[in-house]
Amino acid sequence: MQAPAVAETEWRQRAAAHAAAVEELTAGRLERRRDGRRHPVEDFLFEYYAFRPAQLARWHPGAGVELEGAAERSDWAFYRYAGGRASVDLADFVARRGRAIGFVRGLLSATLSRPGRFGCFGLHEWAMVYRADDEAIRHAGWPLRLGRQGTDEVVEAHTVACSHFDAFRFFTDAAVPRNRLHPTREGQLAMEQPGCLHAGMDVYKWCFKLTPLVPSSLTLEAFRLAREIRELDMRAAPYDLTELGYEPVRIETAEGKAEYVAAQREFTRRSNDLRRRLLDLLPDNPRPDA
Repeated sequence: MQAPAVAETEWRQRAAAHAAAVEELTAGRLERRRDGRRHPVEDFLFEYYAFRPAQLARWHPGAGVELEGAAERSDWAFYRYAGGRASVDLADFVARRGRAIGFVRGLLSATLSRPGRFGCFGLHEWAMVYRADDEAIRHAGWPLRLGRQGTDEVVEAHTVACSHFDAFRFFTDAAVPRNRLHPTREGQLAMEQPGCLHAGMDVYKWCFKLTPLVPSSLTLEAFRLAREIRELDMRAAPYDLTELGYEPVRIETAEGKAEYVAAQREFTRRSNDLRRRLLDLLPDNPRPDA
């Protein structure tokens, strides 16, 4: 059956609307880069994931859609152009990115199979500064709202239970043995769980890593969610970011823990919805890359 075709005027309007939405979301990032400034919340998704605003702004319809009059896409990666129409070459993508598809499918399925765990209270950010020297603090330009000693005392008064390797790998040496879990890169498939804020942000990564198979509308939705998650991540962190308009989630208190867990549960629901939608787009049993 032939793929549905989208008229040129329609898809160009969609592409322009997508680019405008990304421009609005990333204007601050681009301005700060020109001025040599950094933002601990809004810059994170570009620095950590290394997907540029210009890449996010480029619109893709996803596999199974033909674009009329899109001759400029004839030389875009993983596109084919024939009969006056451009479309994602799914066979080529699967042939060349089969391992990536298989990994993402396996990870998302494993994550969805597990219940979320909600007892970490965002202590990974605290463990990253636990007994750290000044030069080792990741966001050294921002004060610790409880001071150095108060921050260490919070870590020591709690059980640290971080399940995500890409958070755990930034723990200070003193904090590593305090973590009840010991995540590794190799063990990610066995340990990933949907309550983890970093796993929720990573849905955005899996979307853009499978560009252009994944439609840009889904990638942008995952980006928006990741921004919200990062905001909670840093509001619950030990830094004082009130100057930027972020009121702290005081996870060292019972009220703060309850606030954190409520937000964490909602992010879990939303990230699981994105995981299911992403899985629906991925081919079954992709063969390994050639």
